[in-house]
Amino acid sequence: MSGNLCLFVTHLMYETVSYKFLPFHKHKTHLGMDPFAALPEDFVSEILSRTSPLDASRFSVVSKDFKSAVESDAVWDRFLPLDLSEILSRSVSPVIHATKKDLYSSLCHSPILLDAGKLSFSLDKMSGKKCYMVGSRELKIVWSNTPEYWEWMPRVDSRFSEAAELKDVCRLDIRGKIKTQMLSWDTNYGAYLVFKLAEEFYGLESANAVVRFVNDDGVGDVEERNIDVHLQRVNARYELQEESGAHPVKRDDGWMEIEMGRFYNDQQDGSEVEAQLRGIDAHHWKSGLIVEGIEFRPKRTQYRPYENDEGESSNMIR
Repeated sequence: MSGNLCLFVTHLMYETVSYKFLPFHKHKTHLGMDPFAALPEDFVSEILSRTSPLDASRFSVVSKDFKSAVESDAVWDRFLPLDLSEILSRSVSPVIHATKKDLYSSLCHSPILLDAGKLSFSLDKMSGKKCYMVGSRELKIVWSNTPEYWEWMPRVDSRFSEAAELKDVCRLDIRGKIKTQMLSWDTNYGAYLVFKLAEEFYGLESANAVVRFVNDDGVGDVEERNIDVHLQRVNARYELQEESGAHPVKRDDGWMEIEMGRFYNDQQDGSEVEAQLRGIDAHHWKSGLIVEGIEFRPKRTQYRPYENDEGESSNMIR
């Protein structure tokens, strides 16, 4: 297929879909007819596969001839990760799907467990890029094997077989790592602590979080990238407070999450990125934190509270 022709038709598609959603439009393009009706379906599929999952779905309403093309495996196969077969081979349970679009949708809405349940995998619905959550058992948690400080228990509300609950400790230090080659390349990622609070909790008002490449020797830069996180609100109902820093957000799965930092993944050399949460006061007792894991997923928008004067996140590492 001619590259110039492909670009022209793609531009026409975007122009048409933009016009179609203008107010009072009567479901006809400004050309007075459906400009795509005469195009072969495999040609349309090739064009759609060069857009994005979100745009492909939108284009299906532009023309009735797009609908069958949007459903084709040729389109959705291009939206799936190139190493998906290897990833699925590590799944705890078989992943059943009738079409590639079904597979894509399933991985967006239902994370799968990998490597004997040590981590979970899913896709970002908007971009198709890879998301991983490292389960609490795979995190490095100081004193986690001491029952007086941490308790491991099964939870029916978790995707993993168990979660870690903080009983009582002074030193709070939680770290999670992932290899950069597992993540989508050329992508801005965020790291998120996924947690809940027990019925009784204390000492979690403030902590520090940082994300860094493990092979990064710039200790000074790491300190500059520290951000304040507030796992516990002054008001137990999580009403908005005036403290600067990151605050918990409720997830669709019922857990809470808090951003620990972000990074740009352009490394495919086997290096690792680490996200760390640590308490500020080592003499301040803490209790009631229930940890499900640390999730690494693509950033969709800029997080304004942490931007510097150049409009770039101050805790973004490259």
